[in-house]
Amino acid sequence: MRVGIYGYGNLGKGVECAIKNNPDMELVGVFTRRNPSEVKLLTEGVNVYSSNDIMTMKDEIDVLIICGGSATDLPHLTPELAKDFNVIDSFDTHSKIPEHFENVNKSAEEGENIAIISVGWDPGMFSVNRLYAMSILPNGKDYTFWGRGVSQGHSQALREVEGVLDGKQYTIPVKSALEKVRSGSKPELSTREKHIRECFVVVEDGVDKERIKQEITTMPNYFVDYETTVNFITEEELRRDHSKIPHGGFVIRSGSTGWNHEHNQIIEYNLKLDSNPEFTSSVLVAYARAAYRMRCRGITGCKTVVDVAPADLSLLTPEEIRAELL
Repeated sequence: MRVGIYGYGNLGKGVECAIKNNPDMELVGVFTRRNPSEVKLLTEGVNVYSSNDIMTMKDEIDVLIICGGSATDLPHLTPELAKDFNVIDSFDTHSKIPEHFENVNKSAEEGENIAIISVGWDPGMFSVNRLYAMSILPNGKDYTFWGRGVSQGHSQALREVEGVLDGKQYTIPVKSALEKVRSGSKPELSTREKHIRECFVVVEDGVDKERIKQEITTMPNYFVDYETTVNFITEEELRRDHSKIPHGGFVIRSGSTGWNHEHNQIIEYNLKLDSNPEFTSSVLVAYARAAYRMRCRGITGCKTVVDVAPADLSLLTPEEIRAELL
């Protein structure tokens, strides 16, 4: 299976590593909006191309994995590229997924290609587990907790505050809220009761730290609805202690069964990730395999992770799956 990568940031580099770990795949090209001569790959013998030249490789790529941002890149890149390629993306703006789906589906159908969107861990693996749990326990409540991990979007919001040179923001589940959910009591939890926002920022010399703290903690859509702490540190401390991109979280379904719903049942799925982009990349590559197999069966149009059969993700044959996993 011949795979192309569009975009070579943290996610694109993770996809390159994931392809190395999947023996049925070959990386055939990386496409970048930067100067190709300045991009150095880990994979020997693979060329880097300008994104403007991608059509020259149309017949050489079975699946193109698009590694762009959800805010400004994927809304136009995925529909555009789905006209000519089978594509995978990690679009993660939950509220806009239906709109993105419609746009991509139209392009993929026109080009007789397949596109799988919103692939990753949330949306993605968490979505699949929410669906499984809700189907098994229709009488119940869903709870999703994120962290402890770095939120890249919230970290960027920190850096946009005047006087902030750099910053990292950690999303942390509230332990007491987790315990209530795991008890089976089905609590009603507000946004503030579920997560804490912990910020580490480097600021310019002489700036008003109280003003910066106030701007951060009252920032709409990011921090105002949460218990938020702001820690001022040096650039050296940020590099030393906060250079990695860990993340993770929990999806919990608290339900009940029985004629009178007398028995509590808890389904929990959790992730603990050293590298958010590398894990997301590994999910993208597994769904690239599924896209290739589905397209070979004549399936076209846009799909999401919940439309994909689990067996299509696996390196194992159906016979091996039945013998080893069932």
